[in-house]
Amino acid sequence: MGEIRRLLPPHEVRSDPQSAERMRERGFDQALATIWAMNPETVIEWVTASGIKGRGGAAFPTGIKWTSVRQAPGEIKYVVMNADESELGTFKDRVLLEQDPLGALTGLLIAAYAVGARKAFCYIRGEYREVEQALANALETLRQGDWLRGVDVEIRRGAGAYIAGEETALFNSIEGKRPEPRVKPPFPTVKGLWSSPTLIQNVETLANVAVLFAHDVSWFTQYGTPKTPGTKLVALSGHIRRAGVYEVPFGVPLADIVSDPDLGGQVAGSGRLGAVLLGGAAGTFLTPEEVMNHHLDYESLQALGASIGSGAMMFFDDTVDLGWVVARLARFFAEESCGQCVPCRIGTRRLLEIVEAKQWESRVHDVRALAQAMRDASICGLGQTAPLALLSFIERPQLRPHA
Repeated sequence: MGEIRRLLPPHEVRSDPQSAERMRERGFDQALATIWAMNPETVIEWVTASGIKGRGGAAFPTGIKWTSVRQAPGEIKYVVMNADESELGTFKDRVLLEQDPLGALTGLLIAAYAVGARKAFCYIRGEYREVEQALANALETLRQGDWLRGVDVEIRRGAGAYIAGEETALFNSIEGKRPEPRVKPPFPTVKGLWSSPTLIQNVETLANVAVLFAHDVSWFTQYGTPKTPGTKLVALSGHIRRAGVYEVPFGVPLADIVSDPDLGGQVAGSGRLGAVLLGGAAGTFLTPEEVMNHHLDYESLQALGASIGSGAMMFFDDTVDLGWVVARLARFFAEESCGQCVPCRIGTRRLLEIVEAKQWESRVHDVRALAQAMRDASICGLGQTAPLALLSFIERPQLRPHA
């Protein structure tokens, strides 16, 4: 299969990633010219027809979200690029912004035009200082080239917390408040930043929008599946020979990502796969057999109780004690919970206690009851998804050495 490079610039593109030359070489100048010749409703029709789904993890149809913001009442509207990439094992947005920052920014401007926003924010993880500077340089290129067309784009540095990546916590941070999630509904499309309709999209989602309008819908849908067209960035780490970020079409066999010499290039360490944690800390452990028999596709993975999530794939060879990994993940969530809601604040601590005592087998009922309460009553995704890796570990006894 090999590597595909659509969102990531092709290897033959060697211009400065932050330059006007890059805008022209990648067709992003033409993308903006294309949308300016359309009315906003037609722009949204293109996005809907392309089948783009959110690439931050939720996979919500982008066209529906844009329509909701466009139709929401209110004279003031905002768009936000979420580059607060804090999911463990995920570094695709960083690589994308390093290699092609003008793509995501072009997508942001297209989004602003489509929904009727005159103010946009780029919210970037606080540790990404060099990437932030690259983004600022690219933004200056857009200003000098008269590509902003009256949209005021501001870069905001992240609050240094995992929870700040949650969309409503991110809004609070931009507004100068503590980054705590808000109760939903109302949803951001109706009441987001400063109580105004707000469109928030992941970096990769906006990059997809830019390449869509640099070409057309038929070009965009050449890759992927009928239900999920396009490509996905995957971040490979752990016991894999070629760790890094790669672009693959939706529907590709997971086994190809592992073994293709242009992608993962086979398992490292012992050379024998023990498990893959798909989707980051809030993801799901897959057995070697599941990896060999399923595809990078929402429908295929749903049968396993798994999801693509952020695109992180963390590989572990068969010498790794996955109980230790689960304990590290449990501690991560216990420490990163903002503490606002009781199910998450207490639930993550109880799960940590069970895991550190290695009682996940003797207290399976307690784990499942805690997980259900956290899913049902936590305000945001942290509490709702924190138990997922542990549950997948419990449900797959073959991942444990004594099995």
